[in-house]
Amino acid sequence: MKTEGRNAVLELLKTDKTIEKLLIEKGGQGVLGKIFAEARKKNIRVQFVDRAVLDRESVDKRHQGVIAYSTDFVYAELHELVGKEESLIVLCDGVEDVHNLGSILRVAECAGADGVVIPKAKGATVTEAVVRISAGAAEHIAVAKVPSINYAVEELKKCGYWIYALEAGGDCIWQEKLTGKVALVVGGEDSGVKRLTREKCDKVLSIPLYGKVNSLNASVALGIAVYEVARARN
Repeated sequence: MKTEGRNAVLELLKTDKTIEKLLIEKGGQGVLGKIFAEARKKNIRVQFVDRAVLDRESVDKRHQGVIAYSTDFVYAELHELVGKEESLIVLCDGVEDVHNLGSILRVAECAGADGVVIPKAKGATVTEAVVRISAGAAEHIAVAKVPSINYAVEELKKCGYWIYALEAGGDCIWQEKLTGKVALVVGGEDSGVKRLTREKCDKVLSIPLYGKVNSLNASVALGIAVYEVARARN
């Protein structure tokens, strides 16, 4: 698996994941020098190459002078995400855009969520692009792959979680007591949370909109929601 970009590679170096090698642009200074120093501490093989080599190896030419090669992303099991008294899990119901998934991982990790759940089919998975877009957050938050989001909802309910769908037409999120074991379901870019999933949730919550546009980007909506959970607890 390739991890591209300075922040993403720095975050990768903080983990215990196996990094096979690094490609660093010749003559690179500043953050690239710090990356090289960290790699040497961990005895990671480093190759200094021309920018043309990095461009050829890069998925989208946004490598910022460094690419790391590591073992494939390791997914967690759903039960590994389950917390105790105060816990927050994010469920992605049909999030297909890699930019949204990367942003969701970043938001969830920053807000202290215990993990993110994605379906095995019909949704984005953790790729090199997702890791880069997450600014390295994907290296620090558990991501579980499940047969379906409905399955995850049912299993989390058994563990005492209160499941909320983030969707238009629900109760105002500001009025809800978001403490204890909470799971937030965020829907896909076009369809939102699926009807059956919505019906399985304990409640539908909405974020008030005061402008002329009638919806928020999935990762933006989640960002507001997870920090409302954090605010309610702190």
